Amino acid sequence: MKVTPDIIRYEFIGTNGLVAQSSNKSYIGVGGTVIGESKNTFTFQNQQKTCSTVVVKEAATFDFTFNDGTVVEIDGKLLVGRSEDRLKKSTKRLW
Repeated sequence: MKVTPDIIRYEFIGTNGLVAQSSNKSYIGVGGTVIGESKNTFTFQNQQKTCSTVVVKEAATFDFTFNDGTVVEIDGKLLVGRSEDRLKKSTKRLW
């Protein structure tokens, strides 16, 4: 997968994610498959499929692993908003 600034337009439901950094210490290390997304939160289901955890996007930095093995770290502040509205956002090139 080619990583570009357009990565924030990606559909994250079904992707494996992990909270790498957070201002809320209880979020760090939370991860699994993204099973839900709202304007301000991601819902992760752990690997054993026994429980799900809701994480506030703005308070965390996420590591997402895509199907081809690419791992991308994304600041949650860039992901705030409904997924359909993120498609309309324009992004500045960071490099």
